[in-house]
Amino acid sequence: MAIKLVIFDLDGTLLNTIGDLAEAANHMLAQRGLPLHDYPTYCTFVGNGIMRLVERALPEALRTAEYVASARRDFLDYYIQHIDLKTVPYAGIPELLAALQQQGILLAVASNKFQAGTEKLIRSFFPDIHFEVVFGQRPDVPLKPNPAVVEEILALTGVARSEVLYVGDSGVDMQTAHAAGLRAVGVTWGFRQREELLQAHADRLVDTAEELRLEVARCQ
Repeated sequence: MAIKLVIFDLDGTLLNTIGDLAEAANHMLAQRGLPLHDYPTYCTFVGNGIMRLVERALPEALRTAEYVASARRDFLDYYIQHIDLKTVPYAGIPELLAALQQQGILLAVASNKFQAGTEKLIRSFFPDIHFEVVFGQRPDVPLKPNPAVVEEILALTGVARSEVLYVGDSGVDMQTAHAAGLRAVGVTWGFRQREELLQAHADRLVDTAEELRLEVARCQ
């Protein structure tokens, strides 16, 4: 059946956010006199929400619930103020979204980033794009790969599973799509390696935003 809805992951899929995430985490670590990490290392830390990012950035001996919670607060205080300084859309993404919107295809975001940050980034970088739903991490909603956030989007849009593509850059995203019974498209320009997407059984891999546009068109 023709595609009526495309659900996008955010970090590593629509936006390259690693610069601001790394800066905020290193700021938190520097405040505590702890070792810092480089950008490639942070690419391996992201994908499972801010709490897990902060936990992974900390030395193992400090990963107690109390310490991680305190570090997360400091991370968020800095990050929300500097969330869009180094972040940029991936090549061709604004044009892709505009093209899909013009075709009447519905768009949605399902992210493990906290809700306020997800909304702020979408407003900042895609002000002319209408998203039917923008969901980040919210209280009492399990993080991906639990498909709860996708189930919410499907309920709100009323689109059948066979008419949906899920697009993301990580194994977590592919697992989320499959758990929800959706076709999973992995993008290779994000934070994870191609092998991770293949191991997570991506239905299709795309290397550019234009390839993704053609994939949607192929399914029409």
